[in-house]
Amino acid sequence: MNRIPVSSPASVTVFRRILTHGPIGRVDISRATGLSQAAVTKAVTPLITAGFVVEDDELRSTPVVGRPISPLAVARDRAHIIGIKITAERTYGVLTDLAANVLARTEEHNASTAVDDVIAAATSVVDRLRDSSPTPIDGLGVAVSGDVDREGGMVRDSPLLGWKGVALAEALETATGIPALLENDVRALTVTELLFGSARDASSFAVITIGTGIGCGIYLHGKVVEGAHGVAGEIGHLPLGPRDAVCSCGRRGCVEAVASTPAVLELVRAGHDDPSITTEDAFALAHDGDPVARRAFEQAGEVIGSALAALVNLVGPETVVIAGENVTEYDLYANALRTAFSEHAFGAASECDIQLRPHRFDDWARGAAACVIEVIAGGLATQAA
Repeated sequence: MNRIPVSSPASVTVFRRILTHGPIGRVDISRATGLSQAAVTKAVTPLITAGFVVEDDELRSTPVVGRPISPLAVARDRAHIIGIKITAERTYGVLTDLAANVLARTEEHNASTAVDDVIAAATSVVDRLRDSSPTPIDGLGVAVSGDVDREGGMVRDSPLLGWKGVALAEALETATGIPALLENDVRALTVTELLFGSARDASSFAVITIGTGIGCGIYLHGKVVEGAHGVAGEIGHLPLGPRDAVCSCGRRGCVEAVASTPAVLELVRAGHDDPSITTEDAFALAHDGDPVARRAFEQAGEVIGSALAALVNLVGPETVVIAGENVTEYDLYANALRTAFSEHAFGAASECDIQLRPHRFDDWARGAAACVIEVIAGGLATQAA
């Protein structure tokens, strides 16, 4: 994989600052990192020589008096990355530059959730995006829901796909010829927030996703938490729901069994004895004041709010970003969520800043690309032997 050609901590720190905050002057880098201006200049020189960083007199981070300062920026076209997000029904893909700007996007229907069918769909997506890239692809990021072993490239357990023990990274590398990095989809989204989102300057934060599943990514002590066994932040599987609610993971009482989109839809269908009701119908019924639909969304909000309080009480993040495809319907469960959160958040934890971030499936794919960019930005010192 195409990494920055340095291994010194200073160069990695400087490049990461330019990546997340550029265009930025050397003085500002020095202030933010604690490195001297001489150390910054020494660290950035090989990055400029290798073409990963550029300086431009026309870019001004702040007005200056006297000698002009050339802000430093990432050379966006120095690398091109493909990110894909795999769901049960479709595979979504984006082509990005080194700054995670989306240059092209496409998607493909999965013939089924069988591994071979998904790999075929993913390969088709990659091929189309590769054809639109101005340079060879430097890496392929892959985002999948469930228990993912990033180091081993293995999907250990994905209930939404019905997979266990799938060596997905290796299979996709073989099919596409591109080095592949596999990551849990919510952790991938968390990396995007860390590098390119509102949490760039937060000391700690969490991302909670609401949609087909309920996910959570956590950033603490300078890194996205992966967990000793590759599992961390799974608030969707906290046992805070009714015991009779069966989750897609096979357990009972999970948050996801009550608060995910499929769970809410099933409650609305059961309440109306009408299996033909769609997700859009359920949203419309709730907005129109239908008591069954309203109660289903309120129950979801109560359980998510309790889970959010548990997370904040345990971890104490500075900010929580609530994201996902269903955040556009946040008003349906906002009051119940915030009431439950306020009731269970302990002390000053209730002051946690909660932000909303609606997004599309393309954004999950961009998160997968961001994970590859993070590896590129880590330098040669992170390269496996």
